[in-house]
Amino acid sequence: MDYQTEMKIKRFFKQPLLTYAFLGLQILLFILMSFNGGSTNTHTLIEYGAKFNPFIVLGDWWRLFTPMFLHIGWMHLLLNSIILYYLGIQLESIFGHWRFGLIYLLSGFAGNAASFAFNNAISAGASTAIFGLFGAALMLGKTYPNNPAIQQMSKNFMLLVLINLVFGVFDSSIDLAGHIGGLAGGYLLATAISTIDPLPRWKKRRLQFGGLFLVMVILLLVIGYVRTRFLF
Repeated sequence: MDYQTEMKIKRFFKQPLLTYAFLGLQILLFILMSFNGGSTNTHTLIEYGAKFNPFIVLGDWWRLFTPMFLHIGWMHLLLNSIILYYLGIQLESIFGHWRFGLIYLLSGFAGNAASFAFNNAISAGASTAIFGLFGAALMLGKTYPNNPAIQQMSKNFMLLVLINLVFGVFDSSIDLAGHIGGLAGGYLLATAISTIDPLPRWKKRRLQFGGLFLVMVILLLVIGYVRTRFLF
């Protein structure tokens, strides 16, 4: 393999591949839904995997993952896609592909678990996972207090988080529980799987934050299961 080819391959794998993959998947599913009843159609949303508590209780646990790739209306898709693009290309370059992917998917799972626990409505959207990325950005801000670029990024995203949470309090159509669950999950996961400090003390801290994430998710799932069985 010649030098130029090797450099092209290296540049390719430095691209935010997972960010592009997540964007492509949610756009593809939106197109498919549009030709199958529409993305705002309740039956279509449920068919494609939106969060629907009664079905989750009956065994459709995959509905805690699939909603992060579905969107209700083109404006919902557009806003989440723009945020995912700009946030994803920054954080994927910092965390690397597989860590970024874990933070996105598992914080989205945590957000949907929180929605399952405290929100009975049908819900979908990448915002649970996006709030997980916000949580990861806030974790970086706390970890690198002397890095101006990271501090600025963290402050910008903190402002977005606060604005979204305030809107969530006054707008019942926003899944506030899902946003908070994703935010907490992203912060805990970013702390647990980062490679910031190899010292044993930091390794112990990773285990602690990873354990907190698992406890949080299990507790949310139990609450959601009990509430849904009681309500339905």
